[in-house]
Amino acid sequence: MSRSARRKRETNETLVEVFLNIDEVGPIDVSTPIPFFNHMLTSLLYYMNSTATVKTIDKLGLDDHHVVEDTAITLGEVFKEALGDKAGIKRYSSMAVPMDDALVLVAIDISGRGGCYADLKLSRESIGGLSTENVQHFFESLARTSGVTIHLIRLRGANTHHVIEATFKGLGMTLYEASRIVGTSVRSVKGSL
Repeated sequence: MSRSARRKRETNETLVEVFLNIDEVGPIDVSTPIPFFNHMLTSLLYYMNSTATVKTIDKLGLDDHHVVEDTAITLGEVFKEALGDKAGIKRYSSMAVPMDDALVLVAIDISGRGGCYADLKLSRESIGGLSTENVQHFFESLARTSGVTIHLIRLRGANTHHVIEATFKGLGMTLYEASRIVGTSVRSVKGSL
């Protein structure tokens, strides 16, 4: 049985709809008003080996902050729901991800205590309609609502696009690996996550 979830989140600022199946490779359909964000979300979900739909409507058109935040919140909630009781998941994953000049370390723990600890040193202010300050905000919001501890460190790289893309791809790969079923019990000496 595939693990999947669907959620709709509406505020005065945005309307977000997300579907995620973390066990089946399938079509990925991402639509937000931010071109580079679409590219990064597609990369994340592709490297998660998932089937996914993400649709975000910006009701106010003020800037990219609410779109990024509300999408991250909804995606985090859906990932957490898809995991279910977390019984048998591998829980941990880490990898160093290269993309040309960039090399990024991504390490995660599906701990139930979400937090993001990032040191990406992004030099550009924006790329393709996405403010680079909102890149870290995306990861923080995703970590908090998903219950995943996320560490992101830029080891090297001068090209901001490459650093960000390596980070999204690396997060996708580690989320996939850490969410694989490798046993029957919860991987914690406490007995719960």
